[in-house]
Amino acid sequence: MLSIDEIKQLIELIDESTLDEFELETKDSKILLKKNKTVVSAPQVEVPVAVTPAPVQAQATEQAAAPQAETTTTDAGLEVITSPMVGTFYASASPEDANFVSVGSKVSAQSVVCIVEAMKLFNEITADIDGEIAEILVSSGELVEFGQPLFKVRKK
Repeated sequence: MLSIDEIKQLIELIDESTLDEFELETKDSKILLKKNKTVVSAPQVEVPVAVTPAPVQAQATEQAAAPQAETTTTDAGLEVITSPMVGTFYASASPEDANFVSVGSKVSAQSVVCIVEAMKLFNEITADIDGEIAEILVSSGELVEFGQPLFKVRKK
């Protein structure tokens, strides 16, 4: 179940985005947020029998920890890696670390190219394509939308 602080953070992210509506449903809760509407539904919680919060949190973390980036082909023969979720883009694991990739970096389908943080979960995004980074389209710390282009990759 989401804490009040997580819900507030989610509301701020949605408010800053171009999304008009956002729905999140987990095994034990559901939240629906609508921007510029008079009605915002509160989280609906279904209390499961004999289930403790710890396994639910672990399960949610496991499900959210493996997002896959999508790739699309551009006119110049480059593939585009897009964000699989709304969140904050990070080019490195921490501010002291080097970026995962830079222009000219060789990547494979399993290469981690960035992290997208959503609701305090840091999700490693993989390239899902073999090639070379041709262009980085966002800056570290920038909010990204679902489907927003992050990288252009010259396919091998």
